[in-house]
Amino acid sequence: MTLQWTAVAFFLYAEIAVNLILCIPFISARRWRSVFSWRIWNWLSPYWNKCFFTMIMVLIVLFLDALREVQKYSGPEPMHDATINPNLYDNVHMKLFRAQRNLYISGFSLFLWLVMRRIVTLLNQVAVTGENSAGLQAQMDSAVKAAKLHQDDNLMLTKALLDEEKSMSVKKQQLKLEAEKLADQVQVAEEAVRKSHAEVEAMRRQAKGLAQEYDRLLTEHHQLQNLQSPADKKDQ
Repeated sequence: MTLQWTAVAFFLYAEIAVNLILCIPFISARRWRSVFSWRIWNWLSPYWNKCFFTMIMVLIVLFLDALREVQKYSGPEPMHDATINPNLYDNVHMKLFRAQRNLYISGFSLFLWLVMRRIVTLLNQVAVTGENSAGLQAQMDSAVKAAKLHQDDNLMLTKALLDEEKSMSVKKQQLKLEAEKLADQVQVAEEAVRKSHAEVEAMRRQAKGLAQEYDRLLTEHHQLQNLQSPADKKDQ
């Protein structure tokens, strides 16, 4: 195995290990996000996209080269030459095996490189979603608490209003009873005033009759006195 394919093989093994570590279930996405937030990753982040696309281009070139080698050694001409020369047969099959091995190594390296990038992106998205959901949950809890407080306040206000309405209705009932009592008392007072007016009128009439009777008696008395005075004069 040449140096480049040895490096690609080690790169494939590293990708397998990294992907397995990223897929460990008991390490949460929030923990991975804290790991990705280390200073070294922030320092490497400006070069990450360039490195990623450069590695994709290298792996694609190696994959196409391995594919070309497979097509080269699996064609009819090498196989025809191998059938003619028995020593060449083993050499052609060995080169075909190496080409197929390199094709698989480069193909799986390219595939796992894309998968690793996608896993890292999904872990960040899951961590961000978890943080947002935690913030939303806290907001919902505070909103629920505020709603409960408002509901309690509304219940207290409603109870206070009901109590006030009850007290007002009781006061209105008492005022109504007092008004009815006052109306009865006014009616009784009016009856008493009416009776007193009637008595005053009767007494006035009686006084007027007595005055007339007194005037009549006084007139008769004067008349009698006038009648008696000439008779006394004649007797003398």
